[in-house]
Amino acid sequence: MCLPPRAIFMPNLFSYTNYRTFLKDAYEEKKAANSQFSYRLFSRLAGFSSPNFLKLVMMGQRNLSVEGVHKVAKALDLKVRETRFFESLVAFGQAQTREDKAEHYGQLLHFKAFKEIKALEAGSYEYLSKWYHAVIREMVLFEGFREDPNWLIRKLKGLVTDKEIKESIALLLSLGLVARDKFLRLKQVDRNLATDAEVTDLSVSNFHDNMIALAAESIDNTPPEYRDISSVTVAIDQETFEEAKRRVQDFRRELNVLLSRCKKPDVVYQVNFQIFNLTEVPWRKA
Repeated sequence: MCLPPRAIFMPNLFSYTNYRTFLKDAYEEKKAANSQFSYRLFSRLAGFSSPNFLKLVMMGQRNLSVEGVHKVAKALDLKVRETRFFESLVAFGQAQTREDKAEHYGQLLHFKAFKEIKALEAGSYEYLSKWYHAVIREMVLFEGFREDPNWLIRKLKGLVTDKEIKESIALLLSLGLVARDKFLRLKQVDRNLATDAEVTDLSVSNFHDNMIALAAESIDNTPPEYRDISSVTVAIDQETFEEAKRRVQDFRRELNVLLSRCKKPDVVYQVNFQIFNLTEVPWRKA
């Protein structure tokens, strides 16, 4: 007995963070099941007058309106819950600002199926979106580290709460960024965080935002002898910029090697590097 094509071929919508990729995969699966299926037929089933509209959407050359979302959902026979998720997925993919993108990603996390499939990705997003997770992970290296919220709050200058510290340690353990030794003490574990490109861009931007804000606060809160914040404003061309960027990246790698040799760390520092334009970039890619 043959199962209906959808039971065999339709990709799991809740495993996607890019709705255009989902549409491409859904189209390819339908095409594999029926060689007569085409972009024209797909667009017609969805009620679009343009025969190649959905192809252009998949290529990133057109967007879907709210009405278009429901047309596609009907053509793909999506259930009510799937349609709601697809609507949020499209909103996430088409968001123009980071704030809107973060809001729509939060909506995706409200769907249990997505959160279960993307558990590691959601955790990675949380890790990079809150500055203190990385700091607490580094503090584990302290010789006198204490898994005591009051001690950690004092060390973190009162900028985090008891609840945030407990949640942070639980997150670090779940992501495998720290583990417990035979004495149940926390130890650091080397592990790379892997997420889809769309989520990585968003979470890394949040991380840099947090750290730049803390750097600004340190001007007033940290004595000059315990920090170094300096800058230079120069007029350059593209070739000079590329060379400056390469040198900053090389220095960052060299400094990371040097700082990693510290045997008995007792404080966590954040080292920021910024080189950015203050005027319009004439060679900017379209």
